[in-house]
Amino acid sequence: MSNNEFLLLIALMTMGTVVGRGFFFLFARSVRMPDWLQHALSFVPAVALAAILAPDLLLSGGVLVEPWKNIRLLAGIAAVLFFLKTRHLLGTLVFGMACFTLLRLFS
Repeated sequence: MSNNEFLLLIALMTMGTVVGRGFFFLFARSVRMPDWLQHALSFVPAVALAAILAPDLLLSGGVLVEPWKNIRLLAGIAAVLFFLKTRHLLGTLVFGMACFTLLRLFS
């Protein structure tokens, strides 16, 4: 590809990104999302986080690890339980990493 083709590609990708992300800002007054869609979109961050974390917690080297042998999963479960009890995000991170470190040292 030539330099001009690369510049054209970058310009088209930029335009596509601006149009795609700016659509609701440009037409916010005339377009109203249904309540069910707004409610469904409120779950997107949690689903995205689960999609990022699940492979790391469940797989090791691309292979599914048994739950009782998987120290990442056990530390993750402990961290979730800690968060449900305390609702303290920084404490959850510290507690989860401490559990992971202890499990790693003693397994």
